[in-house]
This record gives sequence, C-alpha cells and structure tokens, in this order.
Amino acid sequence: MRLTKIVALAAFALVSAAASAQTVKIGFITSYSGLNGNLGPYMERAVRLYIKQHQKELPPGVKIELIIRDDTGPNPDKARQLAQELVVRDKVDLLAGVIFTPNAMSMAPIATEAKVPFVIMNAGTSVITTRSPYIARVSFTLWQSSYPLGQWAAKKYKTAYTLVSDFGPGHDAETAFMQAFKEGGGNIVASVRVPLQNPDWAAYLQRVKDAKPDTLFVFIPAGKTATAVMKNFSELGLGQAGIKLIGPGDITTDEELPNMGDVALGVTTMFHYSAAGDRPANKAFVAAWKKEYGANETPNFLSAASWDGTAMIFEAIRQQKGKIDPDKTMAIFKSWKFANSPRGPISIDPETRDIVQNEYLREVRKVGGQLANVELETFAAAVKDPWKEQQKKK
Repeated sequence: MRLTKIVALAAFALVSAAASAQTVKIGFITSYSGLNGNLGPYMERAVRLYIKQHQKELPPGVKIELIIRDDTGPNPDKARQLAQELVVRDKVDLLAGVIFTPNAMSMAPIATEAKVPFVIMNAGTSVITTRSPYIARVSFTLWQSSYPLGQWAAKKYKTAYTLVSDFGPGHDAETAFMQAFKEGGGNIVASVRVPLQNPDWAAYLQRVKDAKPDTLFVFIPAGKTATAVMKNFSELGLGQAGIKLIGPGDITTDEELPNMGDVALGVTTMFHYSAAGDRPANKAFVAAWKKEYGANETPNFLSAASWDGTAMIFEAIRQQKGKIDPDKTMAIFKSWKFANSPRGPISIDPETRDIVQNEYLREVRKVGGQLANVELETFAAAVKDPWKEQQKKK
C-alpha cells in the first residue's frame, strides 16, 4: 500500500512539473552573412550571456528557447520569410534582433497580424516603431545621435559636408545633422548619398577634399565598412587638409578600432554606448564578456542593446510567470526602465515604444596602449527620439 502511494505521488509530481513547465520561444533574426555579417554574433552572444547569467531569475519551470535565423544582410524579403516561418511554424512568443532597417520594416506587418511582440535590438530609422503597435526598440535612432552632434558641430565649425549610406538610417542621420547644424548657424557645403553596398569610397572622399569643408559628417553601417572609410580618409590626406571627421558612433564601433589603427585617433562621435564607458554596470558587462568570450574580445553597441533587450524580455516573462500574452507584454515593455544598463539609465517611451537614453560626446584616444572611444561628457541626458518629438508639434 505504501509503495503504491509513493508511486502515485511520484506520478502526480511528474504530471504537475510537466503542467507547470513553460518554454518561451524567441525567434531571433540577425545577420551572419552578407553585408556586415560579422555583427550578428555580437548580438547573439549578448543574448546568450544574459540568459546564462540571469536564467535563475526566471519563474520556476520556465525556460527560454532561442531560435536563430540568418537574414543574410539587408534583405527584406528574406527577413519577412523567416519571420513568417518563426511565427507560423515555430510558434514563437516573441521576435527579436534585426540589424537592418529594411528587414525590420518588412517584418512589422507580421508582428501586427500575428500579435507577436517584436524587440528591435539595432535597426535605427526613426519611423520603424510607427509601423506596428507590437514593436518596441531598445537600441537607438539616428536622430538621437546625429541631431545633438549637429548642435555641437555648429559651435565649432562654419562649414560641413555630409556623406551617408543611401537607405533609411542614412537619410535620418543626414537630415538630423543638417537641421541642427543649420539651426546653429553652420553652412552645409554639399551632401552625398552613397550605395549601401560596395561604394567607391576614394572617389567620394576626393570630392570632399576638393570641397574643403571644416568637417565631414559620415554615417555608414558599423563594422568593416567603417574601417574602409577610415583608411581612405587617411590615405587621401583629408585630415592633413584640415578636415575633421565626425559622425554617430557607427564610424568608430568598438570592435573595429584595432583594425582601423591610429588613423582613427581624434575622430569625434556622438553615441549612446562605448565599451570604455566608466560606469560600474558597463565595467561588469565588459568583464563578463571577456571572461566568457576571451580577453581580446570587446562588446559593441549592438551587444549592449541586445543585452538590454534580453533584460526587458526577462522582465515581461517574470511578470507574467512565463505565460506570454502579447498585449500584456507590450504594456510591460512600455513601462520598462533599466537603471543598470551598460550605457547608463534607459527606459522605453510609453507613447512611442522607443528607447530613451543618454548621448555621449566621444573621441578616439589611446588608453593603456589600446584605441578606445573615450566619453568626454554626457552631452544630452534622457534623450527621446527628436524626430518623433518634432512630429508631435506638427
């Protein structure tokens, strides 16, 4: 009799455990091939590191399943196909990731139709969050960095030339910088938009040199592309001609600085994150990264946003005890705040579902013999997306 009772209790415990077990599926789309395919792993590593360090904080029995897909770079048709498969076939609870704006835009209707919360961890064109009520962005907008950089530059330079990649983020960066620079009394000598893939940087930069502006504002996708621009800038002697190179932080992203070499010294950027940031939370993040992935590995801004995005997802999972309701999840996202982000205090603007964060004026310097984006000052604190703020006034 006693044995029968024990067996029955054990069976009941197994059934109860199975009933209480909950797997939250995250469909994670980023780029592992194509243009800047080297950046996808920086996002995935951050997500996996956060899960590893914080999974004990999840409700009992709740597990996360990360389903990874490669969108092959700026490829909206591919991204849409992958998102649809993740939603319909894999039945994911959330979508996350995405480096490129065209991909995020193509996925937005799927998030809306299926009511699947979509956490943008990079793509930075302002309009993205308006494309679906189920999108929340934890990364940045180009207006957040480029507008204050234009304000700063107008106090130092009389003339500027802008050179940006010809897609959504480039258009935003160009418009934001030009507007602020002109408002401050500066003069835009010329503006040029270049193909997203395989532009002839030498030809474009020679035109800049011939125009002789005080400063050149550049936005191009972070990574290897930025290194190519930096080296052409040096080889053509634009610095020696007295032209100051500035831009959002994409042009001196942390992991590429060793590849750029000393030609990057003195480049000034405005951005929301630097691996060299002197904040306790950032020091802990960088130390954990190096312990996990190697002493010579450095996280970048995509890593920081992916880390923070995972923290936001964890909060939604905790509050709902692992049972993801789309509308409750979005309500949690809209009220989310994170004081201990590696980039400083951040939050989500409940009206726009977009990130609110500090912008730091930075300069590439040598620290301990290594190149680093040294934060000189917090140029603007708790910045909402300026483009959306302007739209409210219209």
